[in-house]
Amino acid sequence: MEKRVVIFLVLSLAVILGYDLLLKQFGLLPTTPTVQEPGGQEAAAPRGQHETPSETTASAPRASSSASDTASSGDSRPSLPPTERTVTVETDFIRVAFNARGGVISSWELKRHYTSATDGNPVQLVYQGAKFKEPLSITTSDVAADKALREGLYAIETDFTMLDDAHPTGHVTLRFHDPASGLKVQKRLTFRQENYLVDVSLTVDGLSGAYDIVLGTNFGIVEWGDGFIGLIGSASLVDGKVEKETPDLELERKGSVQWVALQDKYFLSVLMPQGASAALAKKEGDKLVSAGVRLPASGARTTDLQLYAGPKEYDTLRSLNVGLEETIDFGWFIFGSWSVVKAVAKPIFYVLRFINEYTHNYGVTIILLTMGIKMLFVPLQYKSYKSMKQMQLVQPKVLALQEKYKDDRDKLNKELIKLYRDHKVNPVGGCLPMVLQMPVFVALFNILYMTIDLRQAPFVGWITDLSVQDPYYVLPIIMGATMVIQQKITPTTMDPTQAKIMLVLPVFMTFLFVNFPAGLVLYWLTNNVLTIGQQVLTDRLFAIRPLVTDPSK
Repeated sequence: MEKRVVIFLVLSLAVILGYDLLLKQFGLLPTTPTVQEPGGQEAAAPRGQHETPSETTASAPRASSSASDTASSGDSRPSLPPTERTVTVETDFIRVAFNARGGVISSWELKRHYTSATDGNPVQLVYQGAKFKEPLSITTSDVAADKALREGLYAIETDFTMLDDAHPTGHVTLRFHDPASGLKVQKRLTFRQENYLVDVSLTVDGLSGAYDIVLGTNFGIVEWGDGFIGLIGSASLVDGKVEKETPDLELERKGSVQWVALQDKYFLSVLMPQGASAALAKKEGDKLVSAGVRLPASGARTTDLQLYAGPKEYDTLRSLNVGLEETIDFGWFIFGSWSVVKAVAKPIFYVLRFINEYTHNYGVTIILLTMGIKMLFVPLQYKSYKSMKQMQLVQPKVLALQEKYKDDRDKLNKELIKLYRDHKVNPVGGCLPMVLQMPVFVALFNILYMTIDLRQAPFVGWITDLSVQDPYYVLPIIMGATMVIQQKITPTTMDPTQAKIMLVLPVFMTFLFVNFPAGLVLYWLTNNVLTIGQQVLTDRLFAIRPLVTDPSK
């Protein structure tokens, strides 16, 4: 019985954790590319005709004065024509560039998050590859109007370059007017000094039908990973229901739209509209997706929206009160969110951050949290150990019965049941405590894999980022060694040949965990060391007492 359960658990773990990683090990999956390529030649090419670094810097301080000439349509003074330029503004959190061509966001940098732990390059949320839809693009089914909106020059007006304590809020206004068709567009954005959230007021006049306001292609997706937790791509909340899916072609969800988002593991962009009739998502290519909302047209209509583009910080998203914290998947890591795991994960997540407020080191925090959880499960662990020890002691009698009744399975089952009852042994007693602990282990696994808190968080020495793999494989190798020790001291009913075969498991787990984030490996290593210590202590304290009652005596 125990052999089958162990084999089942091993195979389940191998399938759940190792499928895509093993494929990568054997070269059957391509290496995941980083989506953002701000420094590459491909990234520079499409931007070269619109801006240069000097143009961006020079134009920003002059944005308010030059564009103010076109600020009010009722002014009798002659308006200067809009010019093709880029205007950059900054807050404490973000640096945003606007392109006059199309009136779109051409750059959105997170000043407090970096591409790696060793450089100072800020994370870029706007996709910098080939020319695709950019954030705040407006599209329509009217071909002529769509071309005018996409290729037209917007006048840009700003009342700030950098927000500070003296000026905690600022505005950027983009205006477009096509005299030939009478089409008019105004996008007015309100920035705050210490916030990723931007208020957008959108006025469109001259369109006969509905139009779409677009988040842009891969806006908010920094890296399109192939991990097994969470979903990369589009998500939306329509009629109170969250859907996280990336379409094969196009997706339209009609109803009351609370928000539509593009997300990866750590970052996301979100549009939160008022009065939108549908949430949209479209596959633009391999690992490329755009999203947006559809707005009805009715004369010179003004629509209010909010735009969030930043990290998936739980408290920040929760403070928006629109359910965006659900984009952080604390649930089961294959088929979406498992409610039991999610219910367990959130309290553990709060405890993790509470401990870190005192340690200021997430590596130490993981060790202390693992110790705390291990202490909670001491009674279950002892019960599991006791049951396995009992099974080990009656194993000779089990083997004798199996040999005696090998041709009569019904009789064998009856005799085994009688044997277990007489000796007060529960054949699944060693597995039930493990099953009860699984939601906690999976929840902690998900937290350490998904939370942005561990991104670029250092531990000690060579481990400068707990969210990426150990660069020298020290932790995985030590973890594999602890698994071997754990197997050697754990009571088992397997024969010596089967036990030797099971030694392959630590080797497999070591190769598997080489690809895992260092924070996860640290958790598993700590858990193994504590299990070894607990087992040694249990042997010394309790092994001197007989655990099985022999009814023949």
